[in-house]
Amino acid sequence: MTRLIIFDCDGVLVDSEPLAAKAYERVYDRHGMSGVGPEIIAQCIGMKQADILVRIRELTGHHFPDHAHDDIWAETRALFDEELKPTDGIAAFLAGLAAARCVASSSSVERIRHSLGVTGLARHFGDAVFSSSMVRRGKPAPDIFLHAAEKMWADPADCVVIEDSPFGVEGAVAAGMTALGYTGGGHSYPGHGERLVGHGAVASCASWNEVSARLKGLGFAD
Repeated sequence: MTRLIIFDCDGVLVDSEPLAAKAYERVYDRHGMSGVGPEIIAQCIGMKQADILVRIRELTGHHFPDHAHDDIWAETRALFDEELKPTDGIAAFLAGLAAARCVASSSSVERIRHSLGVTGLARHFGDAVFSSSMVRRGKPAPDIFLHAAEKMWADPADCVVIEDSPFGVEGAVAAGMTALGYTGGGHSYPGHGERLVGHGAVASCASWNEVSARLKGLGFAD
């Protein structure tokens, strides 16, 4: 069986979370619903869009109109085209990585591929891109991780998942995989790493050099 490294996309491969939060705030404001700022979106990181809209409604009472769901991706895509960057050091890390790897993200396939494309990371993954849209339940359920492992011919026990969100860490642990926290994104905050460890990550890393060292210790890198 394959030893597999599974990467979340947003906040791990690409520094997208601050831009995504800005997009949600703009679109909600445009539809007359204020108060959906970074502190609200921070409570939704790791979720797929349908679950984010439910969570925002729970937190604010705002019911985003069904007919306007596409507005969120349109605004997000425009911001990504202008400003999205890979996380610091990820390109060199991937270039030197010999292990099998894939992406397992709560975002849509279109958003994942767009993010990887505009940041120049797509070549490191090819077709090994998996979205929560491919499974019934999003993170923190384990479905997306189990789906990715099956498609990549890997046993869950032979997988390490690199995640920046508690929901993602919980899903990886529920899948029987090793979770490694990443806190190098622009949305990180004091106590972020400790929170990820509290949800089941074996460690948290603030840089890709730290990730590399941890993977070597876990036997997933030379």
